[in-house]
This record gives sequence, C-alpha cells and structure tokens, in this order.
Amino acid sequence: MRSAYQEELFTDLLEVVETTELMDLVVFNDDFNTFEHVIETLIKVCKHTTEQAEQCTWIIHHKGKCTVKNGTFDFLKPMRDAICEVGIDAKIL
Repeated sequence: MRSAYQEELFTDLLEVVETTELMDLVVFNDDFNTFEHVIETLIKVCKHTTEQAEQCTWIIHHKGKCTVKNGTFDFLKPMRDAICEVGIDAKIL
C-alpha cells in the first residue's frame, strides 16, 4: 500500500514527464554549403561521429532536410544558433 507522500511524488513525476516536449533540430539543403562543411559542422556542434554526420549530410542532400538531433528547445537552441552562424539553414521544429 502506498502512502499519501508516495502518491504525490508519483503524480508530480508524471506531470514533469508529460510537460517535457521533445523537439527536432532539422538541417535543410542548400546550393551553397559543401558536404565537407556540413559534415564538419555536425561533428563539431552536434557531437556526431564521422559516419553519423556523413549519413545526415547525404539525407539532407537527397531529401532536402534531416533531423540531426532531438531534445528540448533549450538544449537545441545553442546548436541551432551555432549551425546558422556558419551559414547552414537549421530550424527547431
């Protein structure tokens, strides 16, 4: 049998989980940036492995966009800003 304290703790925990909204950091294709530049940026900013950055870059090239990271807005915003600062189009969706 649970105590009133345990019930309140479980309820509070569920409310935190429900209000956490995960978002996507999406990078878009363009005609200006090289594969090498995009790959290097994903490795530096998103901490991708070389293979992961290369795969994302090919998806961006062929499909026009790719989700490169998931997380909260506050987690993704510095990454989005850093990617945009080097001339690559990225949005948090």
